[in-house]
Amino acid sequence: MAAKRTKLILNPNADMGNAWRLATDLRPIADELGGADWAGTVYPTHATELAHQAGLDGYDLVIAVGGDGTVHEVINGLMQLPADKRPVFGVVPIGSGNDFAHAAGIETRPDLALKQALTGQARKIDIGVIEDEHGRKEYWDNSVNIGFGGSVNIYSHSRPWLRGFLMYFVAVLEVMISRYDVLPMKIVSDGEHWEDDLMMLAVCNGPREGRGFVTAPGAKIDDGVLNFTAVQKVSRPMMFRLIPEFMRGSQGNFSQVRMGKVKQVEIRCAEPLTLHTDGETFAGFASNVHYLKIQVLPQALELIAPNS
Repeated sequence: MAAKRTKLILNPNADMGNAWRLATDLRPIADELGGADWAGTVYPTHATELAHQAGLDGYDLVIAVGGDGTVHEVINGLMQLPADKRPVFGVVPIGSGNDFAHAAGIETRPDLALKQALTGQARKIDIGVIEDEHGRKEYWDNSVNIGFGGSVNIYSHSRPWLRGFLMYFVAVLEVMISRYDVLPMKIVSDGEHWEDDLMMLAVCNGPREGRGFVTAPGAKIDDGVLNFTAVQKVSRPMMFRLIPEFMRGSQGNFSQVRMGKVKQVEIRCAEPLTLHTDGETFAGFASNVHYLKIQVLPQALELIAPNS
């Protein structure tokens, strides 16, 4: 049997710039377990290009070494390949959120995660895909958050000295105080039509965002469906009331929160939409996006991770 060819794609800016030091510690592990070729990203979307090229070059395994943004980019590169040329995927989480790795049950320590990626068994997981009215299309692995969550994502990146959950928590407070966007959405989900004035609509493959907010409790990355959470227009005091509920995943107990499962959802809105995909801004505050189509691609990618 031919030796497995492995490509590790490293984001050197991950973990507040500590990724290079971590890579130095990880390299002996990779060498001991069969060796790997390393590549570092130098500009946005570079990881997508590197992952796509790795598939064209015949690599069997591509491992993202970074945070949720690196994972998102690598998955986009892999999903652009035909299924028969798509390498198996692995993750070494060293970012601020690491929400996809959490959903997949991947080890939190980088050294253990690398050993897991190099020696573990692959299982098939679902991937989401999103398109807007301008023909832009992206794959995503963990979550899409429209409205409140999209704004929080933008604010979180304006505080580079904060890390982890605190970075997202402070951004949540800032958005609640400084922005109060209500979006009149028309939604078609698996044939069901509904309209509502929403502060947030999240469509999720995994349960957690922002390292500590359980936006979609019960969501699984391999069940063939996406979970959604919609929050109606509420007062600011009620917004504060809902924060601990989202941290516990108990927000579904409130009448202002609608939750469910979908395979496909279309969203139309007269107001421009602000949203992120896996923590990457898909449409910012100056967006011209008024339509989205989101769907699940069941069992679309092989990931080395424990069975759920």
